[in-house]
Amino acid sequence: MTQVVVIGAGQAGASCVAKLRSGGFSGKITLIGEEHVPPYQRPPLSKKYLLGEMDVERLYLRPESYYGENAIDLHLNETVTAIDRADKVVIAGGQQVSYDSLVLATGSVPRRLPAAIGGTLEGVHVVRTLADVDGMAQEFVEGRSVLIVGGGYIGLEAAAVAASKGLKVTLVEMADRILQRVAAPETSGYFRDLHSAHGVEIIEGVGLDRLTGVDRVSGAELSDGRSLDVDFVIVGVGIGPATALAEVAGLEIENGIKTDAQGRTSDPDIWAAGDCASFPYRGTRIRLESVPNAIDQAEVVAENIMGAGKDYVARPWFWSDQYDVKLQIAGLNTGYDHVVRRDGDGGSVSFWYYLGDGLLAVDAMNAPRDYMVGKRLIEGGKSPDAAAISDPETDLKALMRI
Repeated sequence: MTQVVVIGAGQAGASCVAKLRSGGFSGKITLIGEEHVPPYQRPPLSKKYLLGEMDVERLYLRPESYYGENAIDLHLNETVTAIDRADKVVIAGGQQVSYDSLVLATGSVPRRLPAAIGGTLEGVHVVRTLADVDGMAQEFVEGRSVLIVGGGYIGLEAAAVAASKGLKVTLVEMADRILQRVAAPETSGYFRDLHSAHGVEIIEGVGLDRLTGVDRVSGAELSDGRSLDVDFVIVGVGIGPATALAEVAGLEIENGIKTDAQGRTSDPDIWAAGDCASFPYRGTRIRLESVPNAIDQAEVVAENIMGAGKDYVARPWFWSDQYDVKLQIAGLNTGYDHVVRRDGDGGSVSFWYYLGDGLLAVDAMNAPRDYMVGKRLIEGGKSPDAAAISDPETDLKALMRI
């Protein structure tokens, strides 16, 4: 009987095993996860769950009973320590698990501050797992001071939760502006103004020299000489692909576990999907850190294990919730040379990224129609005239007929 083992019980791993079963795969399926809970959604962790607006059971992608009912052998709280490619077994919990096809859905790991600058002090947190968020939840007490290190989406979402709960929030970003790596100055400015309006102090172009405290963090020293008193710290300085297991196994690594267009690694019996995997995209190679990518890529891998021979065609989209603003992003803005602004009703706004006459991406703030139209245009390879986009009288839906 054919055996598929999936390492990593996150969004990609859960999507892969579900697609195998729904697609008619009748062999043995084993899903191995390091956490003590069944596969769950990560995005709400730094939003509704941290705000106390979502119970833990609602995070679960499927009821735990689903796995047994569908003959999926779910191993929780178990770490895979080695892959023996010659004998086609993985070592987990001291036991050997055989595979015919192996899927690496190991996800990503948060970057942490070095111990030398106080990164291991008590009260210094990262946002990645359920345990991470449960561990910091008690810190969110009205009137306390929190330092957010990093002005990406995770840092900004954590800042929004903290400000909403009445904490004094300071966010420090080493780059010249928040969201510099992922968004245009226009989008950065929008969210800078939004957070400032909610009382968040944003310090840009300034680094963190070190955190201070004996056992627990109590302060921070910034690169401009400023000193801050803090009650706790949240570090949001990015994530990296979890490739350690693949590296030791001798798989090819290139900004993640390198796969071909179908999700196959340098070993023909091993596949990869989700945050950990890099794949071909429009003549280059990328790695996408998003829920939609984890689902879609993992499902294509499942289909290919069953013989589909199908290439994965990424259709990037992302979202972020901060206060009462929903940001929706379609496409990838890499290489853009100008941005077009479109204003809508009720303060909604969208920024459209162009390279020459070609539309690359859209950032839409409380503008779901702009997002949906932009997404369909990008996926259809269509690029409307920038002047039409900026004109509030333009009927966006009509642009899809160009």
